[in-house]
Amino acid sequence: MVLKVSDRDRDYASAGFGRNLGGGARPALLLVDFARAYFEPTSPLFADVEAERSVAILLRDAAARSGAPLVFTRVEYVPGDPARDGGHFYRKIAALTAFDTGNHLGDFTEALCPRTNDTVITKQYPSAFFGTDLAKALRARDVDTCVIAGLTTSGCVRATALDALCHGFIPLVVADACGDRDRATHDANLFDLAAKYADVISSTEAIAYFEGVGVETPS
Repeated sequence: MVLKVSDRDRDYASAGFGRNLGGGARPALLLVDFARAYFEPTSPLFADVEAERSVAILLRDAAARSGAPLVFTRVEYVPGDPARDGGHFYRKIAALTAFDTGNHLGDFTEALCPRTNDTVITKQYPSAFFGTDLAKALRARDVDTCVIAGLTTSGCVRATALDALCHGFIPLVVADACGDRDRATHDANLFDLAAKYADVISSTEAIAYFEGVGVETPS
């Protein structure tokens, strides 16, 4: 059975999907994989996501003003190293060689890169939590909410949001600060995230949220 969009929305709502979680008192901003690989036209992972990066910059500035922790994720593979090569995920997607050690496509862009005090998480799988110490780092800062922006919506953003939920954090996915190589895929994943795993919000809502929280910077 294929439902029209309006029928789909009513069907999900009537079944109890999509309840609002609401943000907590101590958010962190997760900036997922804003790497050159998605911005250079010759890259196999290129996507039209300049606008999403511009929105993410506004989120970064708002989070920084509030004193919320900022976490940047990056991907790096050491080919031939079974412990660090991404396993079957790396085998599945040939384009992931863009993140091999030494490939400049894995670098952050000048427009959006970590500052001295920001946390950088290096990962080999879609989720920023899998095989990393991200959950531990967030709990050390008493974080209860993960505001998530990044690339791509259907891949690492979705996986990170799901794992944030599983680790006990409230996931808030910022729709216009996330992008994908296909709009339909982006929209479908946002719908499913909003139905089951996260609140999907706008950047305007996210910025207002950071402005209202005013997280204290640890001494």
